[in-house]
Amino acid sequence: MLAFKPKPSSLRSTFSGTALRPPPRLYGVPVLLSFSRTTRSRPLVRAVISDDKAVESAKTSPLDQKHSNGSSDSSSKQVKAVVTIKKKMKENITEKIENQWEMLMNGIGRGILIQLVSEEIDPVTNSGKSVEACVRGWLPKPPEHENILQYVADFTVPSDFGRPGAVLITNQHAKEFHLLEIVIQDFDGVPIYFPANTWIHSRNDNPESRIIFRNQAYLPSQTPPGLKDLRREDLLSIRGNGKGERMPHERIYDYDVYNDLGKPDKDKDLARPVLGGEERPYPRRCRTGRPASKIDPLCESRIEKPHPVYVPRDEAFEEIKQDTFSAGRLKALLHNLVPLMAATLSSSDIPFTCFSEIDKLYNDGFILKDDEQRKLGDNIFIGNMMKQVLNVGQKLLKYEIPAVIRKDRFSWLRDNEFARQALAGVNPVNIEILKEFPILSKLDPAIYGPPESVITKELIEQELHGMSVDKALEEKRLFMVDFHDMLLPFIKRINNLPGRKSYASRTVFFYTKTGILRPIAIELSLPPTPSSNRNKYVYTHGHDATTYWIWKLAKAHVCANDAGVHQLVNHWLRTHACMEPYIIATHRQLSSMHPIYKLLHPHMRYTLEINALARQSLINGGGIIEASFSPGKYAMELSAASYESWRFDREALPADLIHRGMAVEDPSAPGGLKLLIEDYPYAADGLLIWSAIKEWVESYVEHFYTEPDSVTSDVELQAWWSEIKNRGHHDKRNEPWWPKLATKEDLSGILTTMIWTASGQHAAINFGQYPFGGYMPNRPTLMRKLIPQETDPDFEKFMQNPQRTFLSSLPTQLQATKIMAVQDTLSTHSPDEEYLGKMNEFHSSWINDHKVLQMFDRFAAKLGEIEEIINERNKDMRLKNRTGAGIPPYELLLPSSGPGVTGRGIPNSISI
Repeated sequence: MLAFKPKPSSLRSTFSGTALRPPPRLYGVPVLLSFSRTTRSRPLVRAVISDDKAVESAKTSPLDQKHSNGSSDSSSKQVKAVVTIKKKMKENITEKIENQWEMLMNGIGRGILIQLVSEEIDPVTNSGKSVEACVRGWLPKPPEHENILQYVADFTVPSDFGRPGAVLITNQHAKEFHLLEIVIQDFDGVPIYFPANTWIHSRNDNPESRIIFRNQAYLPSQTPPGLKDLRREDLLSIRGNGKGERMPHERIYDYDVYNDLGKPDKDKDLARPVLGGEERPYPRRCRTGRPASKIDPLCESRIEKPHPVYVPRDEAFEEIKQDTFSAGRLKALLHNLVPLMAATLSSSDIPFTCFSEIDKLYNDGFILKDDEQRKLGDNIFIGNMMKQVLNVGQKLLKYEIPAVIRKDRFSWLRDNEFARQALAGVNPVNIEILKEFPILSKLDPAIYGPPESVITKELIEQELHGMSVDKALEEKRLFMVDFHDMLLPFIKRINNLPGRKSYASRTVFFYTKTGILRPIAIELSLPPTPSSNRNKYVYTHGHDATTYWIWKLAKAHVCANDAGVHQLVNHWLRTHACMEPYIIATHRQLSSMHPIYKLLHPHMRYTLEINALARQSLINGGGIIEASFSPGKYAMELSAASYESWRFDREALPADLIHRGMAVEDPSAPGGLKLLIEDYPYAADGLLIWSAIKEWVESYVEHFYTEPDSVTSDVELQAWWSEIKNRGHHDKRNEPWWPKLATKEDLSGILTTMIWTASGQHAAINFGQYPFGGYMPNRPTLMRKLIPQETDPDFEKFMQNPQRTFLSSLPTQLQATKIMAVQDTLSTHSPDEEYLGKMNEFHSSWINDHKVLQMFDRFAAKLGEIEEIINERNKDMRLKNRTGAGIPPYELLLPSSGPGVTGRGIPNSISI
């Protein structure tokens, strides 16, 4: 990496004996300064502060004349650089003083040094031509945003300098600053943009200068001669060498296994296996390099809140996002306060005893009385911050009413709503066509018993009202949500955990001729035992009171399984975890001037940070997922087991729908696919978003890859795809299903899948978590009791009070409010969210290509049209999964949204 270091002696001689006035932003007095320096290998450099009132005086300033006489060249030209910096919106007194000092240093040229590098080669140095300057002075007019500062520097550039292609920037301050962009003005009458949006480290932390390229996209073979070395150096600087602990200021992207989820040094019961490797294949995460655990050298030592887990500096949350996330944590803490109080005071976790207790979470909130506050304040398990909150007085803690019950409090009880959520809920990606009878397991029968399901043709036909199973299969009217093989290997261990009772489940649905999907049978299985051959139970909805309540319990067990698979597999694994290696490889192998880097950049925002936070407190040993979902301490092992069936080629929405038998190829249908269930909101809306992304990506790729061999000859692109397969998804490296990367079509397909995963797919399965899961009986995350059988001692209690049995099987009050609070946070859009098809005002100069910008405008317009189509669909009374009495519209794939829990909006990236 190149280092740009000023000579202190030159700075001293330039200003010796000269009285400098204070900078204008501090005291409102214009300052006229000039600085020139000549080096052996570089042309003369001048940096002059100027403002509207001082331009004329600057021309005749004695100081200016002193250092410009004899050095100005008629073949040179003056060029102004405008440097835009973003400071914190909320500053404490110390930070304000530090910022004033930094402004003073910048004003006198002691803070930020810039080296402007040409795209042309200097024959003397055999590298890009360059000139240097100190950033100094402020623009005369303050920018619109109070937290934005703009500084200027004036260069004298030789006429044969060529077009500037890069900037090397050195931060002489003691702390980092956030650089938004640098704009070179007055260069051939056209401004040249250097978009940055990056943290510039202090020279005290790293003496190397940062390289910022202009907004021109170049394939590696097109790189201007003066930038080739910088392109290579910039990539090398962020790869690291796989050694040492990473520091907060660094931008090192590297790989590691998931060896930081457990806490063996703290408690042996919190030890967790390493995910990643032959025994438990898993995607790789971003390496932090923390020391090994003292007890288990294969595991990395933990770092707990409030200390941050390392992510490359530019991946961290920006201030608005951090404030939103912190507010969510506080909100979660407050929401859990009363149940925690009750649990700690009674030394046990209390179940709900009637539905009105659940309703009070929304209707009345919670009010802490003085005596309760005193008791809670004395409890050693409550932190000091919470005690201070309690001392303020009575606190009203209230949840928003979730969308699923906002218009119809009893919708969750109905079978058609249970089925509707398989198509239009928060987890609409597991339903599949039932192709044959009998339903067979693929598990080892020597361990798990006979493979045949106990759901028989006879039982199914009782629910088909005269239609045979063969006819229903032929007409493709039978569907299934099958968690049997995924869960059964874990059920014995799960059921040995305190407060956990689960089955492996299968649910069969019938699609009626009137277009309604309804559940007709549920199979719940336990592992076989020597003492009992009966380990599979089948339930149907029935009509008498006893059968009705047992059917309700069976559906609750299915929902708990669905919630766990949704969170651990479809949400965490298939979006968050699988996206992380793509992001790491993109930074390591694609230069920031590479067109594919520029395309993917918006879709990588905040993902590494939210994943690091998840490892710290969500998916870790003893974390929220283990405490709140059925698999408990085996949650991430289940996630790893599911990775064995993961395939990149099936993450494309059309391929996934075809694989599950929910669609067939049809060239005459929109998007080339015909849905078996037309009223499948996730798929119908998703295909619109997928097609828009695909069209945008294909046009973008076609624009840059114009030659037949341009994809195969792109060395950075080939290294990127190779690294994703061989390092990022190392345990899958030898699979034959990886797409080849030889043509523009190959590349477009790969990129469309990645962008869909980061945007539409994640939005569809994330932002409905609170709208659907916020009412716990609709979607319990765990069950605490098995369904009572007639021979069980508790069967009589069930007969006497089935409601109490049902509620006591669900999560306790503390478990429920804990997961509700987390779901609320995960379903919240931050005010600084960046949505698909929208451009952040600070990133509007991301690429210098008019045709690409026109393509993006067409993409944005297409998304606007899609939003109108979805809104019209939500008014179509023929589409029963979107409309009807009390039915919430399907809005999870509406592209736009405001902040908060909206149940809509597609962010560019996995940012929560």
